[in-house]
Amino acid sequence: MKKQFMVIGLGRFGSSLTRTLVENGHEVLAIDKNEHPVQEMASIATHAIQADCTDESVLRELGASNFSHGIVSIGDDLQASILTTLLLKEMNIPKVTAKARNEMHGNVLKKIGADQVIYPERDMGVRLGNQLSSDNLIDYIELSPDYNLAEILAPPAMNGRSLMQLNIRAKYGCTIMAIKKGDAINISPLADDVIHTGDILLIIGSNEDIRHLENDYERTK
Repeated sequence: MKKQFMVIGLGRFGSSLTRTLVENGHEVLAIDKNEHPVQEMASIATHAIQADCTDESVLRELGASNFSHGIVSIGDDLQASILTTLLLKEMNIPKVTAKARNEMHGNVLKKIGADQVIYPERDMGVRLGNQLSSDNLIDYIELSPDYNLAEILAPPAMNGRSLMQLNIRAKYGCTIMAIKKGDAINISPLADDVIHTGDILLIIGSNEDIRHLENDYERTK
């Protein structure tokens, strides 16, 4: 289903987001107060406009209230980020997502009504830190404060053993949601499905439980 997005702030994050949304078949109005990033997005976004979105009259002229989702990806100017987010909420846009530089900035954005606050730099740091800390961890996504989704390369100690034999859920509190074998993906694997070295396991669980599982199998090398 095609959606209409307004992306305000065309730094690295905003520009990358705009490209991805357009590639996924959505319409994007890309806005920045500076001319150069607007020119770069002109051939990519549905519309690219140079404008100051801290001005309510400008947002109204742009038809902001007609968009289903506004994304405030303004980087260094915290005042502009906060004011723009507030204006979008006051215009009753159904969903407003705002990028935060730090926890304090994020708390302010939440208090003024942002529906979703994201921390691209922090989250990427956490993700990379977890990847670098493990020989088997391929990717890591925080689903909530309590649950994470991890892609783990099956260690040699799991080779030739079924899920029933490994008993991962009982031992570690984690659940293997899928097993990737080359290009094939086994969704919701059965208890008698066997894991082999080189398989990629899609596991859901708490950060602590996933780390416990990894550490145990690291010791069995």
